[in-house]
Amino acid sequence: MDSGLAAWPRPGMTGAVDRSNNSDNQQNLRILTGRAYMPIRLAPAPTGPKASPMRFSPQFLDELRARLPVSEVVGRRVKLKKAGREWKGLSPFQQEKTASFFVNDQKGFYHDFSSGKHGDIISFLMETEGVSFTEAVERLAGMAGLPLPVASPDAARHEQRRKTLHDVMELAAKFFIDTLASRVGAKARGYLADRAISPATQLQFRLGYAPPERFALKEHLGSHGIPVEDMVEAGLLIAGHDIPVPYDRFRDRVMFPITDLRGRVIAFGGRSLEKEAQPKYLNSPETPLFHKGNNLYNHGPAREAAHNGSSLIVVEGYVDVIAMVTSGFAATVAPLGTALTESQLALLWKMADEPILCFDGDKAGQKAAYRALDLALPFLAPGKSLRFALLPEGQDPDDLVRSGGRGAVEDVIAAARPLADMLWAREVEGGNFATPERRAALEARIGELTNNIRDEVVRRYYRQDLAERLQRSFAPEGGRYYAGRGRAESGRRFPPRPSRGAGRFAGPGRGKPGAAPALAAGPYQAASPQLAASPIMRGQRSAISRREALILQCLVNHPWLLHEHLEEVAALELAHPEAHKLRAGIIAAFANERHHSPDPSEQAEKMRSDIEAGEFSKLLQRVECAITTGAVWGAREGAARDDVLATWQQLVALHRQWHSLLRELKDAELALGEEMSEANLAWLRDVKARMAQVDGTEALIEGFGELSGRFQKSV
Repeated sequence: MDSGLAAWPRPGMTGAVDRSNNSDNQQNLRILTGRAYMPIRLAPAPTGPKASPMRFSPQFLDELRARLPVSEVVGRRVKLKKAGREWKGLSPFQQEKTASFFVNDQKGFYHDFSSGKHGDIISFLMETEGVSFTEAVERLAGMAGLPLPVASPDAARHEQRRKTLHDVMELAAKFFIDTLASRVGAKARGYLADRAISPATQLQFRLGYAPPERFALKEHLGSHGIPVEDMVEAGLLIAGHDIPVPYDRFRDRVMFPITDLRGRVIAFGGRSLEKEAQPKYLNSPETPLFHKGNNLYNHGPAREAAHNGSSLIVVEGYVDVIAMVTSGFAATVAPLGTALTESQLALLWKMADEPILCFDGDKAGQKAAYRALDLALPFLAPGKSLRFALLPEGQDPDDLVRSGGRGAVEDVIAAARPLADMLWAREVEGGNFATPERRAALEARIGELTNNIRDEVVRRYYRQDLAERLQRSFAPEGGRYYAGRGRAESGRRFPPRPSRGAGRFAGPGRGKPGAAPALAAGPYQAASPQLAASPIMRGQRSAISRREALILQCLVNHPWLLHEHLEEVAALELAHPEAHKLRAGIIAAFANERHHSPDPSEQAEKMRSDIEAGEFSKLLQRVECAITTGAVWGAREGAARDDVLATWQQLVALHRQWHSLLRELKDAELALGEEMSEANLAWLRDVKARMAQVDGTEALIEGFGELSGRFQKSV
């Protein structure tokens, strides 16, 4: 059967859409697609650092197409069946039940009648794998065993040198893999097991182990005839004028190979197994193969997954990438030990229009988000931006995957916020905007930031969006400014970012589930709904705090506490509305006579049964998800009575102290806002220092449980 393929372009012509300005090979063709003719242009060989405009001559491309039948290349991805002189199969470009995808080896082209796409082996790789023209040609040349043309003798020598170093890196990777599997690698295998990285995952990511000896890798590579100079140039040995004998760079470390887009090892990241060893993560130095600012960990597999529709996610470390990939987020990458660079940002935007940056829910994660924001701002373009997802406090992606599974990660990714939200939240967070001058300064600062956006259209829309946020944030109540109000309603400001366990801010909306709380009262609205829902605020307030979760868990697992502490429980200040609701459910269940059994374990069983059977089952699950450590033994089932009481007293004392400090913090901020004096500034700093001390003291409740058979932590 011919299927209308006779009208296809002649062999030697590429049907890919031309995205360059090079007009050397731009010819209009008429491609028969059904009944209509569509003009297209041939794609010329792209220019770049790897090739001159004439690197791939027409003769070379013709030879490449002649060596590789289209059915062989397409058949690696599409199941083909012989149909007369052609092959047919289901479309790789869209779902279909009846085969309408045809391949003709004689003409050297494929044609998909369902989508109208057509082309040769080069365009097929570009379409299905999302690679550039140059990379598609390089891959096909490798399949065909056809040497790539080089521009000059110097370029030929340089290319050969790179191939030699690739061979050295591959030998090193195999050595590390074999060492991990040997008896020497037992400690490293234990570390990986503790991080829930299975043997299959270790093979998938080619993880290895560098033994502690100074010359282990050097001697191994030397036995394969590798010169020391090559080992040094590949970054595997440390050498210098003051080092008489070069020695292994990586020792006693779990090894993470870093690969290029073709899957070749170009560098390593090593994680120390000794606490005293610094740095904890050590990367290869800059080499002819590796420039850390121009590469991403897991770049190749992530690009393919993103091309196939997966969301592109950026995390901070190797283990985070592995945890995300194994939980189903295949298009996950990480920078290589540095903050995101311009080159890496460009790589991300080649893979997806809006990559999601997923940062740890701590101050370091917040700073990383801000750095990425400032980096991206000048390069924003129509359709090209970033989204930000902040994890629950104290957790990184690896922690979240292990504690909450794929569902927990999906919740965080679904709540990712646009770059504009993050920009606005940063500029108003913790600011004092009680006077017209301060509000004017905020407006000027936002104007300076938007001026950094180079694209005129995006810059205009950002100015419009931020101007509307300013107007909403400082709009007088009822559209008017009410003068003459007292101290309690003047000098209001945006509250600072809450510390751990701070919960919701006071205001008219407090305690109303689902409603964005008012962040302060007064003549000016303290913040817009966008700030209340921003990733900065969301990351800290969407979940019940760990301390409140532990208090509630104590009551569920040990209802007998309510016999002696009922009034204390009812009087506790709980910041999260769902914590309020669950506490009410616990007290209501306790009022039932069936919970007055003399057996504590029976009481706990009945309490949990009542909670899970009622409307509080999901609340209880959220409470348990908020507890990210299992070291608070007194809150868990089966703990000894004295351990429970000791834990309870610690929790309640810390909770009361924290809320007392929050109230004092508010007073100190009000005082400083009205009078910028050294005394008021010293007061504010003192309160914050005491809050930091409470954060540290909170860790002391971990380890209580000697009577429950647990190790007693020494303080």
